[in-house]
Amino acid sequence: MFFDSVRVWIRAGDGGDGAATFRHEAHVPRGGPDGGDGGRGGSIYLTVDPGETSLRDYRHKHHFKATAGGRGSGQKKHGKAGDDLILKVPPGTGVFDESSADLLGDLVASGQTLMVGRGGRGGLGNVHFATSTHQAPKHAQNGEPGEERQIRLELRLLADVGLVGLPNAGKSTLLAALTAARPKIADYPFTTLEPNLGVLDLGDEDSRRPTIADVPGLIEGASSGAGLGHAFLRHVERTRVLVHVVDGSDRDPEWSYSVIRDELGAHDPALLTKPLLVAFNKMDRLVAAEAWPAFRNARAAQGVAAVAISAETGANLAELRERLSKLLPSAEELAEPPEPAGIVVHRLESAGNTFTVAREDGMLVVHGHRIERLAAQTNFDVEESAERFQEDLIRLGIDHELRRQGVAPGDTVRIGGSELEWESDAWDER
Repeated sequence: MFFDSVRVWIRAGDGGDGAATFRHEAHVPRGGPDGGDGGRGGSIYLTVDPGETSLRDYRHKHHFKATAGGRGSGQKKHGKAGDDLILKVPPGTGVFDESSADLLGDLVASGQTLMVGRGGRGGLGNVHFATSTHQAPKHAQNGEPGEERQIRLELRLLADVGLVGLPNAGKSTLLAALTAARPKIADYPFTTLEPNLGVLDLGDEDSRRPTIADVPGLIEGASSGAGLGHAFLRHVERTRVLVHVVDGSDRDPEWSYSVIRDELGAHDPALLTKPLLVAFNKMDRLVAAEAWPAFRNARAAQGVAAVAISAETGANLAELRERLSKLLPSAEELAEPPEPAGIVVHRLESAGNTFTVAREDGMLVVHGHRIERLAAQTNFDVEESAERFQEDLIRLGIDHELRRQGVAPGDTVRIGGSELEWESDAWDER
């Protein structure tokens, strides 16, 4: 089975906790704070590996987690940074956030990299919180949680030439005749259930080596999802040239030609603007030879290039290669992906101090990037840390908004992953 669409869960590493320690040395009776910072959590990256051709590596493993950063320690020692996790994907992989359906990146170029999970920042040790009036702080930050999300990977093959047509039109036979590929071939529809790739030899005097993909047979209604239409149609979106293989021995070759053109246009009108060559196949059969003149005249009237061939016997394949060579770009252009270098979408984090307060599930819930991060980095078991968090609530205006919305002692307020019980003057972790 060809894996070209998978869902995976990723979790970047948490940042390490900062340390709240003090110097303990002989002849230093009042050693100051010396707690070091926690290490950064490992991030998760996707990188394009040209050696990968499908998403098969994600067939059974769907969960990936990077390592956390180490805790800080005394003598201002920083925790070890977590190891980044690098996952390989084939060229042509689109990356989507599963919850929002937003495109995160479109990876086509060899070595192109996209961060899909940012590691959490390490917490600051107590050495950072000493002041002239507070020389022995017990407060240190917890590490920031690593980013967690579910993503969807979708592969659209990068091929220079795409073979399209109805099932049993002879696409696999043609691919085998033009390249060294050896796809499964049989004389019945739907033999091909996954795309096959080969390298086209245009002749000794032509140094270009374009790739050619045999896309499984399409049926009427493929653009609406009939059969495996959506799964296969996306694999022709990136091709430079389409070769439409028509079974000349079919009862109605004209209908066979038009139904595929209709499905291509319904899926993406841009597909109809790609350079096109029609291969009228199975000319070794008498019924195809008899149907060819009328079919050729109809294409000529439309200004569409067509060539009669027999993939089975090899008849007229030299002309097919010559026609293709004229449609394909130069060797320099072929060396680049069929589409411009892929996209990596950069999104700004929400404004730092913005927040919202709303009632959800019987409690007040505060949403905001900055305050949720501060809550995650606060150790509420340490009174000094809890007091600093209360000061943050006042400074950011959240305390005022909670009071305006009628928060009362004993109410539960949720901020990020923390549920806190409101008291008249202080907060305690519930």
